[in-house]
Amino acid sequence: MTTDELVKIDADKVVDARGTACPGPLLAAKKAIGELKSGEIMEILSADEGTRRDVPKWANKKGHEYLGTMEDSGFFRIYLKKA
Repeated sequence: MTTDELVKIDADKVVDARGTACPGPLLAAKKAIGELKSGEIMEILSADEGTRRDVPKWANKKGHEYLGTMEDSGFFRIYLKKA
């Protein structure tokens, strides 16, 4: 998705993992995805650079759809759609 499309997403679940380092954000995402229904969107907030790579890999491995990442003021917004 483009940045313009990502900005318009109204996530069903927001996981704020900005205060944790790897693997904290990924673990928080793994826990939170279980609370979503199929087709719902999760937004992960993380300041950890590794999360930018790890979350899309994990999502694809588990069959979830990685929608994209946006850089914000000192952190990333990562979007996934639950399979």
